Amino acid sequence: MLESIQVVGGSVLTLFLLMAVGYFLGKREMLSQKALSQLSTLLLYIVCPIIMINTFLEQDHSAETVHLLLVAGMVMVATYVLNIILIPVFFRRAPREDQGVMRFSAIYGNIGFMGIPLISAVLGPEGMLTTVTGLAVFNISIWTHGAFLMGGRAGVSLKKALLNPGTIGFVLAVALFSLNVTLPGPVTDALGYIGDLNTPLAMIVVGAQMAAVDLPSLFRDRRVYSVSAVKLLLIPAVTMLVLLPFHLDRVTYTAAVILSGCPVAGATSLFCQLMGKDTGLAARFITLSTLLCIVTLPLAALAAELLI
Repeated sequence: MLESIQVVGGSVLTLFLLMAVGYFLGKREMLSQKALSQLSTLLLYIVCPIIMINTFLEQDHSAETVHLLLVAGMVMVATYVLNIILIPVFFRRAPREDQGVMRFSAIYGNIGFMGIPLISAVLGPEGMLTTVTGLAVFNISIWTHGAFLMGGRAGVSLKKALLNPGTIGFVLAVALFSLNVTLPGPVTDALGYIGDLNTPLAMIVVGAQMAAVDLPSLFRDRRVYSVSAVKLLLIPAVTMLVLLPFHLDRVTYTAAVILSGCPVAGATSLFCQLMGKDTGLAARFITLSTLLCIVTLPLAALAAELLI
């Protein structure tokens, strides 16, 4: 038990040290908002799809891998459906214009920037199959259900749900795996180097974005505590209990729980901007949940290890 706490806690602490670098750079204005936008574009459009491709290229072309992929897909779809059904119960007393932002924040976690580095560190390559599958489900769900939460039917874009970097990267990765394609060594090495950019770049971007938030106002807003409690505590607890009777393998189960407990997605601010919602509120949700996850994520991972 102590070893599990040390591994997860150490991994989360490492990510926070990288975020501290970004926070310092943001506070000193050494990273402009334009630069952060460009780095985010690099991560979303290039690095994350390449991580998906790398993950599938590293898998054995076997029936067992196909089985794990199907199980991971069903698990991730089920967890999002569960959250979508559960979340409307919450935040009914909040102002109507904030309810969509709060529910969006409680459902969609930062699995690309936080989930991938953490699961890679804690579970290794075995956990990445569930992670990249979850990222594909996330991208489809966020542009359909997520867009509906923020902007109603007018905000939903099936085209963006299908033609976004995450979905395209996943489809390409599955195609390469299905065709049993072997890429030349230099190409594989280049893809590996690009994929390795995710952890440091993602954490520096998150840290620099947090530097722009007014911390005193953050801690005075009760809404951020309620959203963080649902996102970081309730959702992982429900995920653990609902998935437990299905007797999943340890890696898939633990990865699903960690992904469910990731802090509020950075995409929340993007959707607020697109749909004319309160971007400042979204930034506060993202910042506090990211700060608190240094405690909650190790607890969620440890609980999953003990239950499975």
